Amino acid sequence: MSGHDHAHHAHDDHGHGQSHGHGPGGHSHGVAADADRRWLAIALALIGGFMAVEVVIGVLANSLALISDAAHMLTDAVSIVLALIAMRLAARPARGGFTYGLKRAEILSAQANGLTLILLGVWLAYEAVQRLMDPPPVEGGLVVVTALAGIAVNVAAAWCISRANRSTLVVEGAYQHILNDLFAFIGTAIAGLIVLTTGFRQADAIATLVVVLLMLKAGYGLIRESGRILLEAAPAHVDPDAVGDRLVGQPPVTEVHDLHIWTITSGQAALSAHVLVEPEGDCHAVRRELEQLLDKEYGITHTTLQVDHAQDSLLTVGRAGGGPPGAHCADAHGPVHRQGPHEH
Repeated sequence: MSGHDHAHHAHDDHGHGQSHGHGPGGHSHGVAADADRRWLAIALALIGGFMAVEVVIGVLANSLALISDAAHMLTDAVSIVLALIAMRLAARPARGGFTYGLKRAEILSAQANGLTLILLGVWLAYEAVQRLMDPPPVEGGLVVVTALAGIAVNVAAAWCISRANRSTLVVEGAYQHILNDLFAFIGTAIAGLIVLTTGFRQADAIATLVVVLLMLKAGYGLIRESGRILLEAAPAHVDPDAVGDRLVGQPPVTEVHDLHIWTITSGQAALSAHVLVEPEGDCHAVRRELEQLLDKEYGITHTTLQVDHAQDSLLTVGRAGGGPPGAHCADAHGPVHRQGPHEH
């Protein structure tokens, strides 16, 4: 059977068989349930309402720590809004040029959220340094009361989001932000208590710098994780070279090349590869076995495997532009995995 036929049948089985299924070992392409959106909406209402109150109290108390907490809560609210929008967009079916649908809307949202955290953190750090050098008077009592209320609100909001589906990057990011905000409010309460009992006004600015560190850490993490997905990198927990060696170690496979592993959206890894088997090997059986292996050992269920017999006539297919002997195509797509020692 020709390479074209094998690739065609592999695609048909993938589209309608086990590797694309939604049963045990499979994955779901649907969006979170309405209950998830309801929990997110409740958390958004809590965060948004308290944030508005905190800004007013922060101005009255002349506390940068409270204002920085409010700024952090703004990014929490934005992350929840983006999560809700991403859920709506991801629900739209794939059509036209968007062959994956709009599942990566959440990744773009995470990028924007991470960048916003970093920009706000830089501005607040500048303001905190200014206040360290020339600390203004701070109403410690208002700071303590407001921070304690903020702790209660963040605990409630974190509990709401923990009830939602946290498998997506943007929802998990919102959850982590609220946890960071909870720690920041604890620091602010301590700073307010110090100002109230000792008169050490720099404590307010020091608490702000602690909040800034949390914001920068969360922002960098979001940009890094979403950037890997946008740049088509393999999932952080998957080593493509190890996967290639694992596949070529399955008899009667003799070679694996053009191996690509990427992430469509959070929790949905995909893989494609060209697999060569011994002339007497059953290409269809090999493909099914490799798909089962990828699902069981790596959790990868989006697979497109082109399986061909290792014959000279097939090894020279696509040798345009004077490619090396045995090359599948003129432009190599990563290392070639063969049985026995080989370079990566």
